[in-house]
Amino acid sequence: MLSKGASFAPPAGGFSFENCLRNEKLEKHLLETGMKAPKPRKTGTTIAGLIFKDGVILGADTRATNDMVVADKNCNKIHFITPNIYCCGAGVAADAEVTTQLLSSNMQLHALSTGRTPRVVTVNRMLKQMLFRYKGHIGASIIIGGVDTHGPHLYTVYPHGSTDTLPFVSMGSGSSAAIAVLEDRFKPNMEREEAKQLVRDAITAGITCDLGSGSNVDLCIITKEGTESLRGYDSPGQSGKRLGSYRYRKGTTAVLTETITPLELELVEEVVQTMDTD
Repeated sequence: MLSKGASFAPPAGGFSFENCLRNEKLEKHLLETGMKAPKPRKTGTTIAGLIFKDGVILGADTRATNDMVVADKNCNKIHFITPNIYCCGAGVAADAEVTTQLLSSNMQLHALSTGRTPRVVTVNRMLKQMLFRYKGHIGASIIIGGVDTHGPHLYTVYPHGSTDTLPFVSMGSGSSAAIAVLEDRFKPNMEREEAKQLVRDAITAGITCDLGSGSNVDLCIITKEGTESLRGYDSPGQSGKRLGSYRYRKGTTAVLTETITPLELELVEEVVQTMDTD
């Protein structure tokens, strides 16, 4: 609380270096005690979605990584919640998988107890409350898309529980490239085929520009009539064919000196086994 007569000074602009001294002391303390500073967690994925004329289209790549190792080239990142609601998961694959399975189970119990088709906003509220409870320790970034009695809906839920609702969204490490494509070409009330190609191109941009994203493009189209899952809709990450021979011809590099050293070996033991052919 400000004292009487005190004036409030607005914060100065620019980057703040207030925590630099604190971080330096923490790093020195860790070295003295033999402990290591925690490493930042890096994940890789490109997921996107948009609302078109008849419903919602979700898209995702299929590369699962473990640090710098590609653990799975055909991972399914579009998860079932209810027949009219699906979601895409980015971040820690195990966290996203278990979280969406738990959410799907809870929504089925909710539908049985109420006797009504679940709404997309209910899924959004249930998911963000659960993630907020764990304060970001569940590393799952989720895009929720679906069609209910109030029409198509699209939500993003971040690991700390904050949410957005937008006509087109993108998340994951390749989201910067994907959102650039969406912002450039998105139009309200797009036709089905045009919207499919836009989501496909957005995911392809993420695959091209991000090492943590790759392999194939999966799509999920949700309308009032039903859901169409297009597994392996496109494969932009396929390697090209070798068009020529790239070996140097013998003699291209001159040999200046050559030395041959004979290797002397002594036979210590010799065992001969015959193969039974009967």
